[in-house]
Amino acid sequence: MNELLKKAEVLIEALPYIQRFNRKIIVVKYGGSAMVDEELKQHVIQDVTLLKLVGFKPIIVHGGGKEISRWVEKAGMEPEFVNGLRKTDEATMEIAEMVLNKVNKSLVKLVQELGVNAVGISGKDGGMLKVEKKYSNGQDIGYVGEITQVNPQILYDLLEKDFLPIVCPVGIDDDYNTYNINADDAAYSIAKAVHAEKLAFLSDIEGVYRDYEDKSSLITALTVDQANELIESGAISGGMIPKLQNCVGAIENGVSRVHILDGRIPHCLLLEIFTKKGIGTAILRNGEED
Repeated sequence: MNELLKKAEVLIEALPYIQRFNRKIIVVKYGGSAMVDEELKQHVIQDVTLLKLVGFKPIIVHGGGKEISRWVEKAGMEPEFVNGLRKTDEATMEIAEMVLNKVNKSLVKLVQELGVNAVGISGKDGGMLKVEKKYSNGQDIGYVGEITQVNPQILYDLLEKDFLPIVCPVGIDDDYNTYNINADDAAYSIAKAVHAEKLAFLSDIEGVYRDYEDKSSLITALTVDQANELIESGAISGGMIPKLQNCVGAIENGVSRVHILDGRIPHCLLLEIFTKKGIGTAILRNGEED
């Protein structure tokens, strides 16, 4: 009986969050280890499917970097990165698009198996993600795109028809050339365009640390001003800088709350959204409390 009561308490705790976010759009950037570990992959898909079934409107934006690197190596090529960005020549772009579409349809299959209708699309579909060539500190890194425009109409249409959209980060420029897009950037831009209530980044770290070497310095909540102070002070570095900048940009452009979550923790999305304590790091508007 005690076990049953505990389950009931969990459901009651989740009730106000279900009411608050009912019919609201939530964008989930899905990447890292949770994409290559089959058990974690199943947990993420279960989480997003549950969000859909209790009345949320989730959109998944996925990466595929590890899988792309594996196929580039299988093709006898060496993956090359410049300042953390994949250098993408024409051959690499062809492999990247093939792999991302393969990953995309595998995620669609997993969602469908749980009884929810999903549609996999790329940023090229419906001209959703328009880009221009991205440079890394002035250096040409090939077919890597900087998003200049998002046309969210196809996403609205799918959500209205009760589908779960799953987006792979590929876009086109004004001359219809195909470009690879950083998945964090794609998720951030899409969240802005659809006025999402929440944006969640699933990654391979617990969240934002005041001192990365000290794992006890995890920050559970940051306001926009506090996040900017961390960036400007040099307290954070590497790939966390653009991720945190995307978080700040999302809040400043109307997204109510942004989360950086450890995708290696089973059911991290449910723990963050449906419990008072939550996990990871939440980025909030100035003056808001966690």
